[in-house]
Amino acid sequence: MSTGTSQAALFDKVLIANRGEIACRIIATCRRLGIRTVAVYSDADRTARHVRMADEAVHIGPAAARESYLRSDRLLDAARRTGAQAIHPGYGFLSENAAFAQACADAGVVFIGPSPASIQAMGDKREAKALMQAAGVPVTPGYHGADQDPALLQRQADGIGYPVLIKASAGGGGKGMRLVEKPEDFAAALQSCQREAESAFGDARVLIERYIVRPRHVEIQVFGDRHGNVVHLFERDCSVQRRHQKVLEEAPAPALGEAQREAMAQAAIAAARAVDYVGAGTIEFIVGESRGSGDGTGEFHFMEMNTRLQVEHPVTELVTGIDLVEWQLRVAAGQPLPLRQDQIRHSGHAIEARLYAEDALKGFLPSTGTLQVMQFPAASAHVRIDTGVEQGDAISPWYDPMIAKLIVWDEDRPRALQRLRQAIDAVRVVGVTTNAVFLGRLARQADFSAARLETGLVAREIDHLLAPLSEADDAAWMLAALGVWAQRRAASAGVDDSPWAQDGWRLGASAPQWIELSASGETRRLALQPQGNQVEIGFDGASSQAASVDWTAPTLTVSLDGVRSSVDVHVVGAQVVLYRGTDRFVFEHVDPLHRHAGAEAHAGAVVAPMPGRIVELLAPIGTPVAKGTPLLVMEAMKMEHTLQAPHDGVVEAFLAKPGDLVADGAVLVDFVTADEEKP
Repeated sequence: MSTGTSQAALFDKVLIANRGEIACRIIATCRRLGIRTVAVYSDADRTARHVRMADEAVHIGPAAARESYLRSDRLLDAARRTGAQAIHPGYGFLSENAAFAQACADAGVVFIGPSPASIQAMGDKREAKALMQAAGVPVTPGYHGADQDPALLQRQADGIGYPVLIKASAGGGGKGMRLVEKPEDFAAALQSCQREAESAFGDARVLIERYIVRPRHVEIQVFGDRHGNVVHLFERDCSVQRRHQKVLEEAPAPALGEAQREAMAQAAIAAARAVDYVGAGTIEFIVGESRGSGDGTGEFHFMEMNTRLQVEHPVTELVTGIDLVEWQLRVAAGQPLPLRQDQIRHSGHAIEARLYAEDALKGFLPSTGTLQVMQFPAASAHVRIDTGVEQGDAISPWYDPMIAKLIVWDEDRPRALQRLRQAIDAVRVVGVTTNAVFLGRLARQADFSAARLETGLVAREIDHLLAPLSEADDAAWMLAALGVWAQRRAASAGVDDSPWAQDGWRLGASAPQWIELSASGETRRLALQPQGNQVEIGFDGASSQAASVDWTAPTLTVSLDGVRSSVDVHVVGAQVVLYRGTDRFVFEHVDPLHRHAGAEAHAGAVVAPMPGRIVELLAPIGTPVAKGTPLLVMEAMKMEHTLQAPHDGVVEAFLAKPGDLVADGAVLVDFVTADEEKP
């Protein structure tokens, strides 16, 4: 990493006003530079990884972010009590809050970021657009006015022409943003967008912009110092998004003409200079379709500036060899930028994938629970893992459900893409559901592979990306059963009274042992019995096959039916998870001594898919509704989720009201299906 010539001394101690992955990332650089760190934590994060990594840690309040990580007074008090000279805000929370930056200055604590004036200027998207126009930076046509009357906003949208994008003026991270394709959908989208903006940013104001068809999202990393220097560190392509939230990011941006690349870089520097920018920032551009033969000459327009470090900053670090957090620390301490523009180089290609605890096949609902198993590919010159959790930690409902960022580098995009696929395939997580299968499919999708990028790619290919998982074949059932057998036999080695070490498992035994598994509503009984140097395995009532087995947890190497393969099998309680190539199969080991039956409780009810807060009830009670009709809106993980009618039927009653906090699995709607007889 480049460090440059030191002038002003670096800080002795830095407080990190954040949590999770970014807090751990900042701590790592501070450690390397010999800077002591102070973590802050809420009730939900008492034992979190960033707390364990830091030199000191200060409790700042309850789990709710508004009572802890968003409390500037508690953060500044923690800095005062620990003697921290500076505060690094990370990303999210108060990282782009001008009032917090000013409060730091008033308290004599250095805010590691831009000035309050710069944050204020770029934080209001309406004002930022006007500033950019004055600076000669291209902007997207739209309405950026102060009048927020809904009828006026509707007229403005009608005048701009559909499709339009409604965006929170103070927004970011995909929150408070709605695409509207028809005039009749505008009012409902506006209300939802304003609610989400008010909840996430405390500011319900919006702007309206023309939606660029088949756009790309290309952003420029900029850096400024207190000595008047501003440089760019090239671009990133963040076009692969779902609901305006980035999924895959890469650097450099593929299929971008050199002339346009330079024009965008210079526009980004002009934007930063227009607000006297200091520190790390990102200028985001929307890029239209290329003219002519796709030579990378499409028009580009300023979208917004993120006045902080971006989630995707590692791809820039891997192609430039520059530690952006180190540069932040040096600039905040008063040092000049370590390198001039002509000294900054880039090499190779890097891609990042965001691994989340969410169930893609259930509408990307967040998944909470304990990370019983969490394994990633080994870090190397080609693979980097940034995470804020470790095996045994919990994913709570209180915060963003990111588990890790998988970042890969190689000499060119095709090689980097292959590295990405291998890294995703090597992920092993048990205890929560992840989006790994979705990421793996996306990394192999034809348009992404060919660098035909645009922000609508995921939405266009969603049916393929969310196709049902492969059903377990006979070999998968056998491998899962062999994994259960091998793990339990290894665990019972040397324990004479273990049932897994008795004659049923020994050479020459006559009585087979049975393992019963279930998956996707099917249950199978498999008989296993060692025979010489093999294990004979078969289904109940079916012919058996001989398999040679080698077990080095969690890897099971098996020669079955003449085919030798290695798979990973994780047995956690009753759950058996088999990883075979790109496939992941989940079984339940059925214990006949604890078998239970009975109809599912509340079969006619709509239940909460996660913990959250009820926002709005939508359907009238007692009126017939069609399958898919929105019934209510709930908020969880800082996003709104609409629950729909599971079948044609009638809402008999709502069992929660707006404002109520509900638990995962709580019954929210008493719903009667259309074919259900009523008394």
